[in-house]
Amino acid sequence: MAARSAGKEPLDPVRLNQLLCERVRKELQHQKLHTKFSVNPLQRVHTITKKPMSWHENTEEPADAEFLNLIHHAALEPTKKYSEPQTESQEIGWNTTPLIHLDRTDCRLYFPHQKTDITK
Repeated sequence: MAARSAGKEPLDPVRLNQLLCERVRKELQHQKLHTKFSVNPLQRVHTITKKPMSWHENTEEPADAEFLNLIHHAALEPTKKYSEPQTESQEIGWNTTPLIHLDRTDCRLYFPHQKTDITK
């Protein structure tokens, strides 16, 4: 490392200014300004109760309909959120409707618990 830096000449102020301008231009080119913030619907929201005796926290604020819809949609179960499974593990148990109607009089498919003298 010392051998490399020994052969280099020190940078003059004009070159340093060029390097700084180039760096600032590249940073501004890749920088995004985010002005709209919202809640991440994939994370659970934990509510914290307010202090009951504080008067400044008990003021009622108008409810934001878009925010409430987002929170309610995030709390839904996956079968109500999506029309089809999103992951491989969701495919197991996605369709919960029975394939055939349960007939309690058919002894081939219905096995109720039997009460005997031992199990009473």
